[in-house]
Amino acid sequence: MWPPTRDFTLAEGDRLIRFGPGALADAPRLLAQEGFAGYALLTTERAAEQAPEVVERAAVVVMVPHGQVPEAAAAVRSAVGARPLVALGGGRVVDSAKAIGSADGLSVATIATTLSGAELSAHHRPLAGHEHGPHVRPALVIADPAVMASQPQPGLAESAMNALAHALESLYTPRANPISEATAIEAARQLDAGFADDEPNRPALALGALLAGHALGLTGFALHHVISQTIVRTTGAPHGATNAVMLPHVARFMESRAPRELALFNDAVDLERLSRAAGTNGLGALGVERDDLPAIVKATAARRGDLAATPGDPITTGELRALLDAAY
Repeated sequence: MWPPTRDFTLAEGDRLIRFGPGALADAPRLLAQEGFAGYALLTTERAAEQAPEVVERAAVVVMVPHGQVPEAAAAVRSAVGARPLVALGGGRVVDSAKAIGSADGLSVATIATTLSGAELSAHHRPLAGHEHGPHVRPALVIADPAVMASQPQPGLAESAMNALAHALESLYTPRANPISEATAIEAARQLDAGFADDEPNRPALALGALLAGHALGLTGFALHHVISQTIVRTTGAPHGATNAVMLPHVARFMESRAPRELALFNDAVDLERLSRAAGTNGLGALGVERDDLPAIVKATAARRGDLAATPGDPITTGELRALLDAAY
């Protein structure tokens, strides 16, 4: 395993990734170097407290509201103007920046404060009226373990489970390849090490999340993300906790469809231990009602194009309902 306290800088095409303890201190230099002078900062109160120098150097600071990404992004878009965007926060903040960047042709840099992995991919929900705009992949990713893994428990473990789902799905989609597989397995090992002891190993969790997001950015997603995202959008259940609840059930479901890949995954991680750390208690504990399940099945099944990335025969509505019942 790569030592998670070891710094590295990865330049790949139009993207620069800087990982390591102290990476946040290098943010002002990197932002200026990569063309983000005069940036608009999208953030939250919690995130802003962790990076005061980044806040002070912003031309404008915009607090991203709670809610779904298209609505949250639309609410703050006018305050951004034509400035390059820096997202300091979790997945909602990063995806809002990507959505605005797509709509208005703006560059995006990120400083993640959760393990969401959103900063590593070009996937995001678009603003209304911009559904056919380009997907935006952040050009600069500043990943400091002390900031990325700063969530308290159990939110940290839920976020780690979401990252672990990225690693899982990147093993078996049609775009999987030896590079994404090696990255995903290393991600799973790092995330597993993150909860091997009584106290979380936050550098390992941060590196695992970064690697998992990178792997998913190469391969795209399949069943786990389709059904988890649909549950969140349909019921308002919390994103991280929903992913944490669904992951063990999806992993078991996939064992017959991708046996080689699931064997690699299960060898790399103790999923039961991470589930205990996250305190997962089923969808019912997240406010999902049994009466919601038919609507979730229908909405998930309607995303046939995304589900098609899952190996094996087309997933039936009966299989989706059985998966939800098991997770309830």
